[in-house]
Amino acid sequence: MSPSPPEESPGYVRRRLTRWREGVVEVSDDHVADERPVELVYNGQSFAVMMATPQDLDDFALGFSLSEGLIVAPSQLLDVEIRPLLEGIQLALRVHEDAPGAKLDGAAQRILPGRSGCGLCGSRQLEDVVRQPAPVEGDISVTPSDLERALLALQQRQPINAVTGAVHAAAWGRAGCDVVLVREDVGRHNALDKLIGALHHAGIDPASGFALITSRASYEMTIKAASAGITVLAAISAPTALAIELARSAGLTLIGFTRAGSFNVYCCPERLNATAFPLDGPQGTSHRTQIPQPTQHQGLRGLLRFVRR
Repeated sequence: MSPSPPEESPGYVRRRLTRWREGVVEVSDDHVADERPVELVYNGQSFAVMMATPQDLDDFALGFSLSEGLIVAPSQLLDVEIRPLLEGIQLALRVHEDAPGAKLDGAAQRILPGRSGCGLCGSRQLEDVVRQPAPVEGDISVTPSDLERALLALQQRQPINAVTGAVHAAAWGRAGCDVVLVREDVGRHNALDKLIGALHHAGIDPASGFALITSRASYEMTIKAASAGITVLAAISAPTALAIELARSAGLTLIGFTRAGSFNVYCCPERLNATAFPLDGPQGTSHRTQIPQPTQHQGLRGLLRFVRR
């Protein structure tokens, strides 16, 4: 029998509810995900307010700064002070004078808060939203069994979601290894930012493994992953058309509908056992290839739907 979760934690709180089930009404308590405004202030100037889960905020500060281009290297983030306020939480970040975040002006600020479902809400100009990430570099080789192993491990490493059922997760895996890091948040983009920050805090090269997210692969997830140097991004749900185009132009391997036994590769398949996949074919066609059964994961059928454009 698993132990009962704590009454409250940095990721969730306890709230009273009235539950109706098959005509029976009862009043009880439930655990719900915590969501608070988190303001990011760079060298005294406010940049954005994000709705986030108040956990792993040091990782969030670093990952957000990197994925938003406010610093170009982790060393440019000199200090982070977490300030709990009545209205929410303020992250007071001190960055190097040469960092882009040290030169903010009114035009660089977000004029709307970033809601939990939006990673780029409040950007003032189109070029700030759809920015082209630099090409990623990395020649890792990921197998279907690596993806399945990470997927199975991730299901066991989401403590906040296990209690609330309301948060996303971003995981980091390496070929031939179990999941190394997992971060959770009510916002899918925040979870990825936290993972990016955790990678750098742990001294892990983002290009040395792959990221797995429990959400769709929207354009901001692709931008954040590529900007951080991640070379393989696998999503449990679908990608968008813009995400595919951005991933292709950045050389990012983008995977969608990741399941136990199947997944879709939308671009840059060379990092996924390229010798086993048919890379040539008419534009817009799809190929199905039977992948040999892995020795350690007999449950993986190896059915790959490879979308080629």
